[in-house]
Amino acid sequence: MTEARPLFSHLLDLTDGIGLFEHSRYAEPRREHGYCVDDVARGLVVLSRQEAIGTVPFAVLTAVGMPDHPPRGCDVRADELDHAAGVYLRFLARRQSEDGRIVNRCDVKGVQHGQPGVEDCWGRALWGLGTAAARSRSASLAEEALRLFTRSAALRSPWPKAMAFAGLGAAEVLRVDSGHQVARELLGDVVAAVGRPGPNPAWPWPAPRLTYANAVLPDVLMAAGDCLGDDALIEQGLGLLGWLADVESAGGHLSVTPAGGRGRLDRAPGFDQQPIEAASLADAAARAYALTADPTWARAVERCAGWFFGANDSKVSLYDVATGGCCDGLQAQGRNENQGAESTLALISTLQHASRLAMSRR
Repeated sequence: MTEARPLFSHLLDLTDGIGLFEHSRYAEPRREHGYCVDDVARGLVVLSRQEAIGTVPFAVLTAVGMPDHPPRGCDVRADELDHAAGVYLRFLARRQSEDGRIVNRCDVKGVQHGQPGVEDCWGRALWGLGTAAARSRSASLAEEALRLFTRSAALRSPWPKAMAFAGLGAAEVLRVDSGHQVARELLGDVVAAVGRPGPNPAWPWPAPRLTYANAVLPDVLMAAGDCLGDDALIEQGLGLLGWLADVESAGGHLSVTPAGGRGRLDRAPGFDQQPIEAASLADAAARAYALTADPTWARAVERCAGWFFGANDSKVSLYDVATGGCCDGLQAQGRNENQGAESTLALISTLQHASRLAMSRR
């Protein structure tokens, strides 16, 4: 039998001295497509979380339906992860303009493509920078991340999802520096941008359709309520997350919103289902459990982890034992065999939450 590789092995295979390759052909990086801030920022989030967690024995996750060879823990060398975190931070610094806007893409020569802006890549950059500032073991990396965060956090985006990602970064900064005024002001504006749950209990979502990474909205409402001392915001986030978790479940397993989105009248299940959706739900459920100690949310995290290993609409595992990577999407008749950065990061992020919760309950 093939021995499972360490969980971070494929992520490191996708990383070079410039950044994190966005796409792969099966497990091979597609260098011609270059890199993007969206993925590099997510990479900085999971590496910063891993530094805070330490070595995690992912084999404790048998409750979520792991295969016979579960992912091994963080037994790649610590200096390899530290090096990758430094690469990711430098990549984000080079994509940031003097006024704090972000250019999302560059090629293998480091040549940027597109104009700097405040789209999702700006929000995700703030999420990654804020997480590194709060959780990195390296004082110099944390200091530089905070400097970059503060520059971009002075801006605002017209897009609610971009603001939500930025708000997660602001919440991370406020965890360790409650007096950081720029982060506090940003988080307050994020709440207004995201919106509160609507009055219709059948569709309280603050938009006519579910799209992608949906759970970031209730997640940031809970984070804002926690940081700003607003219990009503926490309750609204919990209510919205509970509704979403019900919508994205079927038959005892996760049945997430497909890439094309989901409206009130759309039939489920839908495909192509993306790992990012399960990961964002795990993020929010883990926060809900931390705030409430309600075992409902611990079970929700387990359900998200199980989705990656076959507890899903197609009964197909997305985890590749041979590479340590995650396939790019769940289809009605199988899976997308490519293993890009977004998908692999979604797997790692979800298992970080699930493993931490499993260990705390042993």
